[in-house]
Amino acid sequence: MEFFTTEEISLLSGCTLCPRECGSNRFTGSLGYCKCNAGFGISSICVHKGEEPVISGNKGICNVFFEHCNLQCIYCQNHEISRNDHRTILPEQNFNNIIYRICNTLEETENMVGFVSPSHYVPQMMAIIRGLHHAGKHPVIVYNTNAYDKVDTLKRLEGMVDIYLPDFKYMDATMAQQYSQAKNYPAIASSALKEMYRQKGSALIVNNGIAESGIIVRHLVLPGAVMQSIDIMRFIAEEISTKLHISLMAQYYPTALVKNHLKLNRTISNNEYQQVIDAFHNLGFYHGWIQDLESHLDMRPNFSKDKPFE
Repeated sequence: MEFFTTEEISLLSGCTLCPRECGSNRFTGSLGYCKCNAGFGISSICVHKGEEPVISGNKGICNVFFEHCNLQCIYCQNHEISRNDHRTILPEQNFNNIIYRICNTLEETENMVGFVSPSHYVPQMMAIIRGLHHAGKHPVIVYNTNAYDKVDTLKRLEGMVDIYLPDFKYMDATMAQQYSQAKNYPAIASSALKEMYRQKGSALIVNNGIAESGIIVRHLVLPGAVMQSIDIMRFIAEEISTKLHISLMAQYYPTALVKNHLKLNRTISNNEYQQVIDAFHNLGFYHGWIQDLESHLDMRPNFSKDKPFE
């Protein structure tokens, strides 16, 4: 446990890292909602070239995918590794091997490390960052989250995370409960985004086409949920800032888990997506990215492979 600080050991011993606040002792096998122990639980370390242009650049980012999730979205595009009822962790979860593998992968990228679904693994993420620094590596750190984050946990990351990359999912509590088992998601995510904004402001610092600091807010447009998307953008415009960079994503596709769902069993239509795009412009946003409608054909990872995005 030498890679954890005393404070991090305490956090994992009575885990309240995320809004579930299970209080489980992750060192003893008393598992909470996410079913994760105090290990590193990494499902994949790989080069990913499918992020926003200022994140991927030409060479891609080194993404570290943690297993399981503190949300259990029924439509999750990464369900192979995010479901809490099975394990898909990499072999060789030894701390030194993890640092070695990330360092090697970094050599192929734009010197960026993205931690994907890190909310329930914040102490492990912080330990890895310190390990990278000890190895002489100081990459740009990206916190790629579902935005179901506690403000207190985010405050621990101030000065350590360079770029916050939250996916703001819902403003409707009923939908949040039905799709992600999190009725309080709108309130939690709203507070989390405000804290990220407090830390970083609205400016996205970009050097030679690569982001170095700031926030990019993602939103995955779901079928039959146009007003949900518009409400999210209205909230950001009215309560945070229209200067934030917004990434509208059209890559949703129905996985096998929702192929028979009444609403989620299809991709979004051109009309639905255009309504969201129009709202983006009408609300005064002018920074960001709009995904191609056909992106769902390409954004389908296979985590059974060493390189899941190839």
